[in-house]
Amino acid sequence: MIRLSDGVRLVEVERGGVVESVHTGHVVVLDADGGTRLSLGDPRQPVFARSSLKPLQAAGMLAAGLELEPAELALATASHSGSPLHLRLIEQLLAAGGLSEQDLECPPALPIGIEEQREYLRSGQPERRLAMNCSGKHAAMLLTCLANGWVASGYLAREHPLQRALAGSVAELAGEPVAAVAVDGCGAPLFGLSLGGVARAYQRLATGADQRIADAMRSHPELVGGQGRAATVLMQRVGGLIAKDGAEGCFAAALPDGGAIALKIDDGAARAADIAVARALTYLGVDVGELATTPVLGGGEPVGLIRPADGW
Repeated sequence: MIRLSDGVRLVEVERGGVVESVHTGHVVVLDADGGTRLSLGDPRQPVFARSSLKPLQAAGMLAAGLELEPAELALATASHSGSPLHLRLIEQLLAAGGLSEQDLECPPALPIGIEEQREYLRSGQPERRLAMNCSGKHAAMLLTCLANGWVASGYLAREHPLQRALAGSVAELAGEPVAAVAVDGCGAPLFGLSLGGVARAYQRLATGADQRIADAMRSHPELVGGQGRAATVLMQRVGGLIAKDGAEGCFAAALPDGGAIALKIDDGAARAADIAVARALTYLGVDVGELATTPVLGGGEPVGLIRPADGW
């Protein structure tokens, strides 16, 4: 069994002048030329970067012959919030290929966006495969199967031609072999890589000859996540940035000049990953302003901060 080594203090939660919680983790920041600007914890150990790998998987689908418009391609990289726009566009994408929601093999779910989920429940809708945050990726996987004449049913199986092709593309982008394979929350195979490998892959997406993934994410950040989500907000604020969060405290990002970041929070806290990626961007000369902290509330009023730990 692979076990993560202990990381370093990255994020602290301060309430009323008292640090009440600490999040440790691992982070790597690469210069535009690929040199290491910052390394904390152990970025060489393999991790499951979860949905931070979606842009890599989408690149693999393009390499396998998938053709999509930029908005559709952004949804292929997305952990979408489940807004009516997200669901409508994915439904249209499926229909264009003669497919329906029933062809998706991701599990039924509710939207993950807080406001989107409230509105969805107010409208009386049940859990649906379409509302699952990975449905854009799954729709793209189905269309990649159709483009290659592969049997679409069972497309999530590790030995399916689609998943074999994606494993190879992910490893090529990362510049290292896949260290482990598991099953992601959506049911798709999940590939273990070092954070260094993830950062290198993002660097290649941001600067390589094929800019389709990067351009789609830059043009449609609202489709990659959703309103108020960290990846979307960062891409809206920082020109040319590509960024993608993942479950269990993962985040990866790259600037158009090739500066790149990948990180993992040990306890899986998204609140810490959002702060840590903003802090890491400062090592690449990016002023993230108020995104570097999040208020801690008491009685509905700010009484502290979630902020980067001292010393990095």
